[in-house]
Amino acid sequence: MVHIVYFSSATNNTKRFVDKLGFPAERIPLYAKDPFLHVTEEYVLITPTYGGGNTKGAVPKQVIKFLNDEANRSLIRGVISAGNTNFGDAYCLAGDIISAKTKVPHMYRFELLGTPRDVDVVRKGLEEFWTQL
Repeated sequence: MVHIVYFSSATNNTKRFVDKLGFPAERIPLYAKDPFLHVTEEYVLITPTYGGGNTKGAVPKQVIKFLNDEANRSLIRGVISAGNTNFGDAYCLAGDIISAKTKVPHMYRFELLGTPRDVDVVRKGLEEFWTQL
């Protein structure tokens, strides 16, 4: 079964996108005081891209902390990223960075909170991907 781990800032754009997918999902905590998330099953990570177009700071610090846990990192199977096309070459860069570091596919890119088409494509793609795992 598809399992999603995601990070969403206080704007909740990524959360709204994940909610529309309708799959089981766990959120990486926004604040350091919140309990740390330890996953126990394979997942696809969905994350926004930070940095405002700069390559430095593209991956949210909370996502880095989550992936620095070896057990969490060992269960990642793919990454999907959100971004802003105004970022130019840094559009969805967080997904590229995570993909390269964890050696999993960067499966999809969408802008801000995604369109209904993005939701449909990602939902279908995740269902297909999961049957192949």
